Amino acid sequence: MRPLLVIDAVGLTAAQIGARTPHLAKLAARGFAAPMSAILPAVTLSAQATLLTGALPTEHGAVGNGWYWRELGEAWLWRQPNAIVRGEKLYERARRLDPAFTCAKLFWWWNLGAAVDWSITPRPFYPADGRKIPAIQATPREFEARVLRELGEFPFFDFWGPRSGLASSRWIADAALFALREQRPTLTLAYLPHLDYDHQRHGPSDPRSLRALSELDALVGELVAGADAAGAATLVVSEYGIEDVDAPVHVNRALRQAGLLEVRETPVGEVLDPFASRAFAVADHQVAHVYVKRADDLAKVRALLERLDGVAAVLDEAGKRAAGIAHERAGELVAIARRGAWFTYLYWLDDARAPDFAR
Repeated sequence: MRPLLVIDAVGLTAAQIGARTPHLAKLAARGFAAPMSAILPAVTLSAQATLLTGALPTEHGAVGNGWYWRELGEAWLWRQPNAIVRGEKLYERARRLDPAFTCAKLFWWWNLGAAVDWSITPRPFYPADGRKIPAIQATPREFEARVLRELGEFPFFDFWGPRSGLASSRWIADAALFALREQRPTLTLAYLPHLDYDHQRHGPSDPRSLRALSELDALVGELVAGADAAGAATLVVSEYGIEDVDAPVHVNRALRQAGLLEVRETPVGEVLDPFASRAFAVADHQVAHVYVKRADDLAKVRALLERLDGVAAVLDEAGKRAAGIAHERAGELVAIARRGAWFTYLYWLDDARAPDFAR
């Protein structure tokens, strides 16, 4: 089996490959290039679960970057355990077919507990005093130690937060080159995030996003050269494309104004109360899972959503099945934004009562 490097260049589209991306264009010319259809929702955790399983969210259960966990009464986003994704993963099937198969999974999501030989994922420490200490978690431990000796500390705040940018993709690319050279996995999965960051911040046509596209291309060129040296083929994939948006849809505020969403007053502002609410939304870019407690409220909530400016469609059970998102974790209704619009999570009606984490 020829080794393979899979680069997840999130945010990249076929239309962006051209004069600004000579390395990507050269890779396409020596092999092939084809557009990928996005799934619903077109967000990282869902898209990567589909790439790893070949299944849609109806089967694998990753219905967004987060959802409301009904058993816990909490909305959780960006969970990492591999076991959350249902179905056989690519690396599990490959090892079943070939016991000699090995895999390095570098910053792809669903990494904790994944059945791979080498892994790296962002995972801060949270001491009892409330601090957040940036860190990665890698397996095996000796691999983590060797990578950190070789590359230095991971630039965590260039991966998450307002400073997110090239430095994180640079470090991950170097980690992939190290793994290709030192471990020689059968399959190497590498995630390069920074193009997506600038597309989301500035829009895909902004000069800063175009600069990020050129930076991404340069990293791809280095990775292809490293893969060639290791005798590995290279495949570049993406998760979705980004469009310019200018119309926020305040779905939770609309539900609150209709008397369906309740909040709890706290010393640091209002927080959403899912137990007292009859309906609320977990907003996720251009998709919103709307959780409706009582069946007799469904028609009312659906009518409210359909009246909102910026909503293109509202999926019920039949619609969710047709869209591949009919999983128990999904909202009773799923709202989809029109082009140029996106959903906010904001539920407070007075900025003076906003929770501390939103100030």
